[in-house]
Amino acid sequence: MFEHKKQPLASTATFYRRILRSIIIALFIIAACLAIGTTGYHYTAGMSWLDAFHNATMILSGMGLVDHIGSDSGKMFSSLYALFSGIAFITNIGIILAPALHRIYHRMHIDR
Repeated sequence: MFEHKKQPLASTATFYRRILRSIIIALFIIAACLAIGTTGYHYTAGMSWLDAFHNATMILSGMGLVDHIGSDSGKMFSSLYALFSGIAFITNIGIILAPALHRIYHRMHIDR
């Protein structure tokens, strides 16, 4: 995916393609996470599709829960989805920053 440290630095066009590809991958991950959250809230908490989507987006963005969840299964899903959302956020940051950090390290010829 990336060039080795002994290879020349990739062109600017290649770098921009890598950034774009990383952003597209991150958007697909976000869409999948929203689908999981929306479906989970709909079936475990008995929310409407719109309310389930609203809760999923708020949890995934880090804003917090919107609607009160009364069922035990809904509370369990909400807890697990919040943990999952934190991991998804960290993963997406890594995916988006990987090409830029690789380019910086490649310029500095850091050997790790």
